[in-house]
Amino acid sequence: MPKVEVESETWLEFEEPRMFKVLLHNDDFTSMDFVIDVLMEIFRKNASEAELIMWQIHEKGIGVCGIYSFEIAQTKAEQVKQKARENVFPLLATIEEE
Repeated sequence: MPKVEVESETWLEFEEPRMFKVLLHNDDFTSMDFVIDVLMEIFRKNASEAELIMWQIHEKGIGVCGIYSFEIAQTKAEQVKQKARENVFPLLATIEEE
């Protein structure tokens, strides 16, 4: 059987993954302290970052907690929903493509 050498060029193109913002929405019932706790626990913000985001949510009605790949953003929004439900707060987290 003869030996055959074949040269080939393979180009792989990778696309950057789409990124999504996790947003918290203001409401009249969720306490500011609870929002800060959520930001620190779920989004790993330090106390000053969490307080700044909490004030943005309070004053503007919405605030960005972080930007993640779809799966991570979806998971974090679900974690917020679960924690809010456990603590009887109506805190709403949504995701939006950046």
